Amino acid sequence: MVFSLPAPVLQMVLLAVVLLAGFYDVRSRRIPNWVSLSGIVLGIGLNSFLYGGAPGLTLALKGLGLAFGVYLVLYALHAMGAGDVKLMAAVGSFVGWRDWLGIFLITALVGGILALMVVLMRKRFRKTVVNIGYILGEMAHARAAHLSREELDVRSPYSMGLPHGAVIAVGTVFFLATGALLAH
Repeated sequence: MVFSLPAPVLQMVLLAVVLLAGFYDVRSRRIPNWVSLSGIVLGIGLNSFLYGGAPGLTLALKGLGLAFGVYLVLYALHAMGAGDVKLMAAVGSFVGWRDWLGIFLITALVGGILALMVVLMRKRFRKTVVNIGYILGEMAHARAAHLSREELDVRSPYSMGLPHGAVIAVGTVFFLATGALLAH
């Protein structure tokens, strides 16, 4: 069975989850576990119910697994927080792996644009370009850049991070709002 955009009820519940997570992330720079874990349970449960058991469960688990795997790598590189990993896993459990890839790409674009705006507003363009070069050089030598430059660790108070939960919310809203153009 081929799935297009999620059923309207899935979209509404997903929007509630990401908007709530985005609100908490902007307010406190943390995404509560109860938001993400409830999202995962609801995504799996609703997909299983709406799409006849095993097909819906499979869709949800594939989306959850891909999202969790990709964001776990980013977490291991100290580029994302644990709350972001769990929130994206919840998003994947709602939409499946194909639509999650669309949300991931839009979220990356939105995050990149917002990050560039912050860098320019704080007049840190040159420093950011140097840091990107440093990160790429360290990656080429299989070394973790955050170990020698604390500002490159998303968990550091010296990093210039964005509330990624809010970026995920914007990416998800944009994907769902333009679903007719992005659907399979």
